[in-house]
Amino acid sequence: MSIGENTVLENIPLYILLIVLFLLLILSGFFSLSETSMMAINRYRLKHLAKQGNRAALLTSRLLDKTDRLLGVILLGNNLLNTASATLVAVIIALLFGQDELALLMGTLILTFAILIFSEITPKVIAAAYPERIALFASYILTPLLKILYPVVWFINLFVSGLLILLRIKPKESTTEQTISIEELRTLVLEGGHFIQKKHQSMLLNLFDLETVTVEDVIVPRSQIEAIDLTADDETIQSQLLTCHHTRLPVYRERMDNIVGIVHMRKALNHMKSGPITSAVLEQIMHQPYFIPSSTPLFSQLQLFQENRKRIGLVVDEYGEWLGLVTLEDIFEEIIGEFTTLAPTRANSYLEQADGSIIVEGSELLRDLNRKLDMQLPLDGPKTLNGLILEYLQDIPENGTGLNIAGHPMEIIQVKNQVVKTVRIHQQLPNSPIN
Repeated sequence: MSIGENTVLENIPLYILLIVLFLLLILSGFFSLSETSMMAINRYRLKHLAKQGNRAALLTSRLLDKTDRLLGVILLGNNLLNTASATLVAVIIALLFGQDELALLMGTLILTFAILIFSEITPKVIAAAYPERIALFASYILTPLLKILYPVVWFINLFVSGLLILLRIKPKESTTEQTISIEELRTLVLEGGHFIQKKHQSMLLNLFDLETVTVEDVIVPRSQIEAIDLTADDETIQSQLLTCHHTRLPVYRERMDNIVGIVHMRKALNHMKSGPITSAVLEQIMHQPYFIPSSTPLFSQLQLFQENRKRIGLVVDEYGEWLGLVTLEDIFEEIIGEFTTLAPTRANSYLEQADGSIIVEGSELLRDLNRKLDMQLPLDGPKTLNGLILEYLQDIPENGTGLNIAGHPMEIIQVKNQVVKTVRIHQQLPNSPIN
């Protein structure tokens, strides 16, 4: 350092040099704030604000569309300021202690500590806590700064692009175009907390399940279906129509597996005004049955109901055998929960006992038991409680047989025709192992 330069430095007050150093650290902290907040901001929230016309959100979105340029101007400013701080500390040490190497080493250590605390860690922790507020503010400064320093940033990114080509890395043009899977979307809904009402959260989660749940999972079994036999006498048909608790009834001839149509109760009642309903009249007012495969996902079936203008479908297996039926209301209930009035014949599906146990029918669907009784029965095998018990025991049980499935103690009350009719489910044992 020349004598002339020493004279100029000696004329600068020390406090001014310290103030300049402090300002350099603060400016460096701003770039650290900007970098962390820009990378941590919620992109979907940012898109929402941008669509509403928020100017800061629009500027931030444009900056994030070109991440290489954004990081280029941030890191350029950060490194220039840190280098300037190091140079200024060296000047201050030289003014105070001359060429003392120990003093220069201590000054370097103190500066490193100050940069870490005031320019790196603290700003980044603050930015991670308030990314949206800081990123939107920083966009007003970074946007014009990028325009001013664009030639320098372009020159630097030229070398960066060359290095990426050598490493065979091809970054995406925009980091805002992020895809999200169903499971990630489910996690977002679960983490919504107080932002989403509990009922709405449950409905959204049920909606996601429609792709994985099939028609067979919510089917009304054939044994529980009320149907009309065309070969029955007119008085029996008339009585059955008058006492029916459903809006639509399957119609069969001689055998239950020979479904020939579906009759709407409104049409039947309208014909009753002009006279009794006979099997011949029933054949005229019924419409063709709508058959659906048992493996159809519920979401697809919901669309098919809409496209075909149907509200009820007869479920068949891969061999064409009629298994049961599913209605549009059944799918809606999978989303929003039960909302229809059950028929009197099914009103007592769950009988709570004085000891806290519950008596249920063996034909109950496992999904319904899990949802209504807060159970954790396995769903990857049989669909009904009867099927699960038979699979678990691998034999036809006797009355009074006890078992424990997935930590739920059960007692078989009635077995009839090789089918478990009724089961008593006791309260779940604490710390029970999952079988």
